[in-house]
Amino acid sequence: MKKKGRGRASRQRRRKSFRTSELSKVSESHKSEFIELRKWLKERKFEDHNLRPTRFSGTGRGLMAVKSLQPGELIISLPEKCLLTTDTVIKSYLGDYITKWTPPICPLLALCAFLISEKHAGNKSPWKPYLDVLPKAYTCLVCLEPQVVRLLPKPLKTKAQEQRTHVQELFDSSRGFFSSLQSLFTEDVEHIFHYNAFLWAWCTVNTRTVYMKHVQKECLSAEPDVYALAPYLDLLNHSPGIQVKAAFNEETHCYEIRTASSCKKYEEIFICYGPHDNHRLLLEYGFVAINNPHSAVYVSIDNLVDHLPSVDTQMSQKISLLKEHGFSENLTFGWDGPSWRLLTALKLLCLGADEFTCWKKVLLGEVISNTNEWKSLVLSRKICCHYIEEAKTVLQKISHMKDEEAGLKDQLTLIENLWIEELKLLQGSADILRNMHQETT
Repeated sequence: MKKKGRGRASRQRRRKSFRTSELSKVSESHKSEFIELRKWLKERKFEDHNLRPTRFSGTGRGLMAVKSLQPGELIISLPEKCLLTTDTVIKSYLGDYITKWTPPICPLLALCAFLISEKHAGNKSPWKPYLDVLPKAYTCLVCLEPQVVRLLPKPLKTKAQEQRTHVQELFDSSRGFFSSLQSLFTEDVEHIFHYNAFLWAWCTVNTRTVYMKHVQKECLSAEPDVYALAPYLDLLNHSPGIQVKAAFNEETHCYEIRTASSCKKYEEIFICYGPHDNHRLLLEYGFVAINNPHSAVYVSIDNLVDHLPSVDTQMSQKISLLKEHGFSENLTFGWDGPSWRLLTALKLLCLGADEFTCWKKVLLGEVISNTNEWKSLVLSRKICCHYIEEAKTVLQKISHMKDEEAGLKDQLTLIENLWIEELKLLQGSADILRNMHQETT
């Protein structure tokens, strides 16, 4: 009897599968920048035999397992000597300048100043092997062109504009400190510590540091000092479903990551940056996670009101109650349909004149009437359909812009991915609401 999977067709399928798998990832460990980085790390007592720098088709540059890893196994252990923290900065040539400057600068600014200075030093920088593998540019929203930012969902667009203002204000307020460093350079500091250099450094700290709490330093402001740049370790990409244990080990003086799940040989190793939705990931890290279980579509209170009859004389009171009791924000559609907060807000807004006195019961989750339940579901479906149409319209606009604005294609694709994910989520919510409506009727 012929054994299953031993024939020519089976061998061809396996070879095709292997070729497809190999095409989806390309090792980068042979590249000069990674050879130099590993030499640099070895000098600082770090050697690794479990991971290999690799470019993956779906996630870009990451780390691949060269052997199978079991739950609880140590993925990486990076010695303290390899970490770039405010301790590194204070002990460097910048230390005296930071100590003398008043008012004290924040920890983030200290790291940014050091990164800019070391990058300017080029081949003379002892951190050059690490700086050479850092991204030359970032895709955080603060880096995107204004016409691209305008395509974002309104809540995220507001946050992106606030972030841009924050970064600009931090740069403007830091110019005096940068000027105090002039004696360290032959070139004018304004040509070194310019906005684009600062933006690159800020994004490096914001996107690539691991959490590591440090003792408060008198020469720095009271803002939390929790940053550590971790060379090589920061190549690990994010996956929302992964569980790991990551922390600085005070006994070994290493930053360690252990996996809570198994990983097959030659697969990409992931860590989880936190239970972030796609808005947070795009704002802070510059990417969108496909089928992110934490994703949500945010609904503003104004959009709810726009879909209600304008003749409701109690509407202003209802809105005031929602704001007063914390039901005017974090109203969302998710993979499991409208959130409890959204439905609760809709139920209160849909209360009839004769039901208005029951508003407290609504906020406690009680059913007021079948009519109120039905009205809130109908309204929820209308709002969901409105957001679906909005997503389709924006996606169509992005498609046209990609044809006309070739230089913005990568940025537009990033925003396009966000809207595609939002559309999928909304369509799923619409199906759930349709079933809920049928059950109610």
